[in-house]
Amino acid sequence: MRKAILLGLLAATIAPTMASAQDAELRHDRRDIREEQQELRDAYRYGDRQDVREERRDLRDARREYREDWRDYRRDHRDVYRRPAYIGPRGYRYRPVVIGHRFDPVYYDRRYVIADPWRYRLPRVTGFQRWVRYGNDVVLVNLRTGRVVQVYNGFFW
Repeated sequence: MRKAILLGLLAATIAPTMASAQDAELRHDRRDIREEQQELRDAYRYGDRQDVREERRDLRDARREYREDWRDYRRDHRDVYRRPAYIGPRGYRYRPVVIGHRFDPVYYDRRYVIADPWRYRLPRVTGFQRWVRYGNDVVLVNLRTGRVVQVYNGFFW
């Protein structure tokens, strides 16, 4: 009995530490991406073709590393990405969407808008843009025009 209690306490203290380590790793990767973008801008401004090519490669590698870390986080925290069944608006029928697709305003209802994008590690939005759940996908929609800005297919399990 004592071993079970000790193991439970140990697991309770280690799990938050692992989660915060993954969060720190994602923050570090985002900072690397920003730095690489700045270096690419500087290479365009002051460098030659070789410098630009190298900085593009570095930026691509930084983005790839961020995606891999995000996928690891998503795989380790499956319960966060498991949502109840999606029930669309009346007359809803799922069709894959692409950037530029126009959504009806009925999809901006609070049942579909993701109120806390940080919970899913989605990029922050500004102005009139919102993350909207569409089936198992997540789309970034400009609320003024109804146009899709970004799509993550198969986001939810």
